[in-house]
Amino acid sequence: MQIRLRTVAPRAGEAVALPWAQGTPAPEAMAAAIAAAHFTGEAGTSLALFSPDAVILAGTGAAAAPLDFERAGGAAIAALGDASALVLDARGLQPAEAAAFAAGAMLRGAPPLAIRSVPAGKPAPRVELLTGDRPGTIPHWRAAEASARGTLFARDLVSEPANYLTPAIFATRLRSLEEHGITVKVIGPKRLRRRGFGALSAVGREAASGPRLVTLRWKGRLDARPIAFIGKGLCFDTGGISIKPAAGMEEMRADMAGAAACAGAMLALALRRSPAPAVAILAIAENSTGGDSYRPGDVLTTLSGRTVEVLDTDAEGRLVLADALHHARHHRPQAMIDLATLTGSIVTALGHHQAGLFSNDPPLAAALVAAGAAVGEPLWPMPIGVRHREDLNSDIADIKQCAPSGSGASGGRLMPDACHAAAFLREFVGGVAWAHLDIAGVEARAEADALGPKGASGFGVRLLDRLVAMRFEEER
Repeated sequence: MQIRLRTVAPRAGEAVALPWAQGTPAPEAMAAAIAAAHFTGEAGTSLALFSPDAVILAGTGAAAAPLDFERAGGAAIAALGDASALVLDARGLQPAEAAAFAAGAMLRGAPPLAIRSVPAGKPAPRVELLTGDRPGTIPHWRAAEASARGTLFARDLVSEPANYLTPAIFATRLRSLEEHGITVKVIGPKRLRRRGFGALSAVGREAASGPRLVTLRWKGRLDARPIAFIGKGLCFDTGGISIKPAAGMEEMRADMAGAAACAGAMLALALRRSPAPAVAILAIAENSTGGDSYRPGDVLTTLSGRTVEVLDTDAEGRLVLADALHHARHHRPQAMIDLATLTGSIVTALGHHQAGLFSNDPPLAAALVAAGAAVGEPLWPMPIGVRHREDLNSDIADIKQCAPSGSGASGGRLMPDACHAAAFLREFVGGVAWAHLDIAGVEARAEADALGPKGASGFGVRLLDRLVAMRFEEER
């Protein structure tokens, strides 16, 4: 979806969206319709008026923040109906507000990926951003558009079915990022085994398309150590020998949403020419079953040399991340942030409203919370207690992969598995500032909202991009 900037006033017959602050007095020509619809201009709401021309009032709230302008743009395009074009009239907005208005329209208006023999629904509308300050708006729009495009890239990846996006195809798809100045390095199944990626190799070895480790690197301009993103990329997760129930298993094609978000964030940094160096390490595999599947009770030797006792082959995400986190340390990052659809227990704790945040570095955690709040991707801090780590003590290996299910009062449905997973991952980060985002439950929208249609959300892309802009783009 493309959004073009223009300075020419709307013509007769063009559908126009106007940002509408809460409490704004209604013009006499619209007053009756606005009163009848009880439209107040609350952020994220809209009112479509179709006489004589289509005018959409997009609520920005009383004290509008950039996110409110994004929601207004999204609400406007959602109210467009059958019209094929929309003018976003931002002449009354500041350049940054105008860019946010357009970004919301892009995020909501881009149609989700669909694989059909006959196209369904209408194509994406043509959208133009009308601004009275084109030179001032351009730099803000470039940054906002880059972040939106990264999000749409991640959404499309997550929407791909597993037979269309195998580990091999996923790695190939990521090579398209090279045209934007990102270097792409892929390590295939044989080299993973030879180089000691014991956990990633075990998880992915029985799939028809073996595991890959993909490294994306953006050099930036600063003479600084990179920020590292680490993503779980399970193209499909059967649960392995600890197989999942059939009901809902089709959703496991989205178990690579963490890797997709990291890739989308790298694209956003490249598109806006971020000065900050960054690297993304993506652990890509399919957790399948076969005669050589890894089993509960096996002991795996990870890339770090630490041994792991496997209790549940459906807790594979933390295994592939263990190797990826250790590998990321070779890039000497300032900080490491991993994203993963990791546990069902975080959904039990937080529902589909927030992602779980675990960290060993309070300043990094605070920056992540602030970045998430700014872009509408909220995080909730979660604990890693001493007992969470003690629960992972093993009699035969350095560490258990997870705590045993059904173990007394703390087992079964009451198991704090998200905290156990974070305690496990922390063992592989060394002394690096680190955060773990458990994005299970927020990687997809059950229903459309102002910032996206139903389906894959691309959660994490804009959060990471904003974090880099806030914290890592200045010399220290």
